[in-house]
Amino acid sequence: MSEIPHCPECDSEYAYEDRDQYVCPDCGHEWSPNAADAESADETSVVKDAVGNVLQDGDSVTVIKGLKVKGASQPLKVGTKVKSIRLVEGDHNIDCKIPGFGAMKLKSEFVKKA
Repeated sequence: MSEIPHCPECDSEYAYEDRDQYVCPDCGHEWSPNAADAESADETSVVKDAVGNVLQDGDSVTVIKGLKVKGASQPLKVGTKVKSIRLVEGDHNIDCKIPGFGAMKLKSEFVKKA
């Protein structure tokens, strides 16, 4: 008999196999046996800029909207070019250094690939 994994939603050990998928009796979650493959594909999620270009580590981007910066006397202006970005997980998915501002995190929806 094959080992049935715990439910990915509630971590219940009472999940059972029903035809070609697994079912959790506690929370009602259903998932396919290939869900582990889908989760690993999600880990390598694609980050896109405001116009739909795929971003990668080391790319240069341009700010497309004036952004207020906490603790700074002036906003980050439209057209500011940022070099050598690094993609990270989270809401602000770009980590970079901006001349005159220092280290900062940006959202990909406010930049376009340069």
